[in-house]
Amino acid sequence: MKLSKRIQNLAESKTLQSSDRARQLKAQGIDVISLTVGEPDFSTPDYIRTVAKQAIDQGVGDHYTPAAGAKDVRQGIRDYVERHNHVNYVPEEVFVANGAKAVLYDLLQVLIDPGDEVLIPEPYWVSYAEQVRLAGGIPKLIPLDPQTGFKLTTKALSKALSDKTALLILNYPNNPTGTVLTETELQAIGDFCVEHDLLILADEIYNELVYETLPNGFSIASISDAIKQQTIVVSGVSKTYAMTGWRIGYCLADKAIIKALSKFAGQVSGNPAGISQYATLGAVSVDDPSVTAMREAFKKRRDLGYEAIRTLPGFELDVKPAGAFYFFPRCQKAAELTGYETVDDFALALLEEAHVATVVGSAFGLPEYLRLSYATSEEQFAEGMVRIRHFIETKMAERAESE
Repeated sequence: MKLSKRIQNLAESKTLQSSDRARQLKAQGIDVISLTVGEPDFSTPDYIRTVAKQAIDQGVGDHYTPAAGAKDVRQGIRDYVERHNHVNYVPEEVFVANGAKAVLYDLLQVLIDPGDEVLIPEPYWVSYAEQVRLAGGIPKLIPLDPQTGFKLTTKALSKALSDKTALLILNYPNNPTGTVLTETELQAIGDFCVEHDLLILADEIYNELVYETLPNGFSIASISDAIKQQTIVVSGVSKTYAMTGWRIGYCLADKAIIKALSKFAGQVSGNPAGISQYATLGAVSVDDPSVTAMREAFKKRRDLGYEAIRTLPGFELDVKPAGAFYFFPRCQKAAELTGYETVDDFALALLEEAHVATVVGSAFGLPEYLRLSYATSEEQFAEGMVRIRHFIETKMAERAESE
């Protein structure tokens, strides 16, 4: 059977690879601690479920909606963004799709021509580069300094800019590092992009999960009208509302871009699921205390996990993440202490022998690192740390004996 070169050249998602292997081991009856997928362990809050049930009973999600999303849902998202992110849009500047990942894919398809360069700060979320390639574009990676917490600077941007540059993908709070830029740093980047007519694709899926550095919910589009006009904001309800399975993401942009997205979706996907849209409307229409409680739980887990990780032999984590729900320690020393040449080999052994699943840093462009998600219970994360420590110390003892 012949498969297209496009799919043959497409890299698999290593985050999904890791979580799939963890599920396989669990299916065999093995007790696996999974620190892989960025998925809150909380259930979708009851107030959102109630709205979804009412939508089912009333039949409001039974039929096709416009490809860009139902008008009242787009209005609700617009109102939410004004209330939470302090940016003003009209419903015609909102596009809704089957998750933020789908929104990003659609955007790159309508914005990128073959040969266009897309600037991607490194480390980067696993799908950015592959989605750029699927659009015929060229991912141009911008290596960032771990000593500064992997913060993008205008100096690094200026060095990467060329006459082929089409846009910048800006992801803060960042996956995988949890880094959050200050308002001053974001403004400098925004002003640079305005000056050089560089479009910003701002992936702000985690901007309601900020613990310090910025006000929770801060958007680069709120800094100035000029920066807003230069920015496409991408977000969704998966992380903030524990709605990963509902698959709703959205973006806010100039009407011309939204019109192009609607045209594209009309031929590719149609509208996102009706019930999920109305569950989303219910989610964003109310500032429910359950959402704040989840964020506070993540912050507590971050604080506890940070101290635990820093005590693991060979794990280096200099900067405390200020947002999202990931740690991104350098683990090359841990690999070497345990007799493994690469962190990929170390991570595989950690999964198969200690039954702790992580995501290798090579998935994000930095092969000496691991990503550990704390979107799991305190007990599960703590047990994961115990197993990792035991694994490292056992391997070190075995090496010492053999020498």
